Amino acid sequence: MMSTSTLTIDGAAGPRPRRSINWSHPLTYFIALVFIAVSLAPVLYIVLGGFRTNSQITVDPAGLPSPWNVGNYIDVLTGSTFWQEVGNSTIAGVSTTVGVVVLGLMVSFVLARYNFRGRGAIYALFAAGLMFPITVAITPLYILVKDLGLVNSLAGVIIPQIAFALPTTVIILVPFLKAIPDEIEEAAAIDGASRIGFLVRMVVPLAIPGIITVGILAFIGSWNSYILPLFILSDQGNYTLPLGVQAFSSQYSVDTAKVLAFTSLSMLPALAFFTVFQRRIVGGLTGAVKG
Repeated sequence: MMSTSTLTIDGAAGPRPRRSINWSHPLTYFIALVFIAVSLAPVLYIVLGGFRTNSQITVDPAGLPSPWNVGNYIDVLTGSTFWQEVGNSTIAGVSTTVGVVVLGLMVSFVLARYNFRGRGAIYALFAAGLMFPITVAITPLYILVKDLGLVNSLAGVIIPQIAFALPTTVIILVPFLKAIPDEIEEAAAIDGASRIGFLVRMVVPLAIPGIITVGILAFIGSWNSYILPLFILSDQGNYTLPLGVQAFSSQYSVDTAKVLAFTSLSMLPALAFFTVFQRRIVGGLTGAVKG
């Protein structure tokens, strides 16, 4: 019986050839379709449920709208509560994204381009920050925010979100900035560019894929944040959309169809945002791994 191993010139056994995965196999597509169905089924149920009436949901919970009722969506879109919460979420998301990108880029630039004592310890500190989600530190964080007088304000949500998003940002950006050749920095210094000038004129354009990736992740994380706003915000006028969904569900607990309409409208912006920029996220993460 012939061995599956190959022989080198000197007779030594070489490595066995690797088997490639046959992605055209029907089983592969079946498994993929199952995962897609499991992921999309809850979203479709919520969106379609908003086009139904309460009686339709009671009689046939898993059925399709018959007839289609757009009144639930119109009621939500014509109300002031939804748009106020969209504005609060947008302010928190944009402010968090800008803070994360600016601070994360500056920290990553120093860690990636300059040698100094304690650089490894600082990088390890940011890496360790990935192991501590915001839910673990919510109680001391609330006490700190309260002492700073930021309770029941969007600033009390934005600042902690920036802090907890920085570890991921630094871990992604440092490989991008390390991959920039030193010759470019030397050429910029010969042309009279300062360190800040080199950062703004050369580093930022070259690190655009990573910057877009961390910006998207920060915005989506802020848009979907629930635990932190739940502890910090008590005035309904400052609610973000996740808190608004909870408040709306409590207020209209007997009107299931309208609650589903409000929920679907609340999640669609983040879902559309992620769908449009998903390639940017994958590309940025791939570049970080290669770097």
